[in-house]
Amino acid sequence: MNTSNNVPQSYRILTFVIIVIVIGSIFVSGSFYTVRAGEKALVFTWGKITSVTSEGLHFKIPVMQAVQKVDIRTRKAEAPAAAASKNMQNVSTIVTLNYYLDPQRLDVLYSTVGLEVENKIIAARIQETVKAVVARYTAEELLSLREQVRNEISESLTRQLLEYNIVVGAGGVQITSFEFSRSFNEAIEDKQVAEQRALTARNNLERVKVEAEQKVAQAKGEAESIRIQADAIRSQGGKEYVNLKAIEKWDGKLPVYTGGGGPLPFIEIK
Repeated sequence: MNTSNNVPQSYRILTFVIIVIVIGSIFVSGSFYTVRAGEKALVFTWGKITSVTSEGLHFKIPVMQAVQKVDIRTRKAEAPAAAASKNMQNVSTIVTLNYYLDPQRLDVLYSTVGLEVENKIIAARIQETVKAVVARYTAEELLSLREQVRNEISESLTRQLLEYNIVVGAGGVQITSFEFSRSFNEAIEDKQVAEQRALTARNNLERVKVEAEQKVAQAKGEAESIRIQADAIRSQGGKEYVNLKAIEKWDGKLPVYTGGGGPLPFIEIK
């Protein structure tokens, strides 16, 4: 018994229409895609990049074309780096880098190295650049000229990464710190202590010299004062001048003596 003959024609038509609508919906929904702000989209036709689209609503051919969206906003990469200084001290540091993918060269970047640039490109370039720059400085210079070293590393990384269509963004390169061996750190600390002690000794020596000079100056001043007074006495008649000064300071009261016979002060008996 053929049951298909028992199905009304209208049901068969309805079923066909529903199938067409579903297939059409899938086809239509797969034909449009949206690119958000801060993104670009790589459009592949049969596996080959044929265009790069910007933000907005776009059409693609189902089955034939595929889309891969790419974030082009600034990102942060961080990588450790180890190197040897000019005086053969081991140096380790952590370098952070702000970067973004060149939106005008995404197709070239994808075709050459792909989009996983931090592990494939950036980390290796950081390591090589830090080694090359650090080798030009002694360990002491790395500490005292840190900003200069950072600028050199930043300029070198910017130039190298641009060859891979990776752009160093605002803030550039930052070096969190330079770490040295324990023995070198102890040597630096001992040197600083010795310099501080030497500075203290120099300051004490200068203080002693100043105090000695002050005493000499004071002694010279006192000697000069005595000389001036002596000259004044001689110029005023010597002994008579001394008696006159004593009389000027006398308050008019005669001293009281327990015994008699002593001469009165300041009165010369001829």
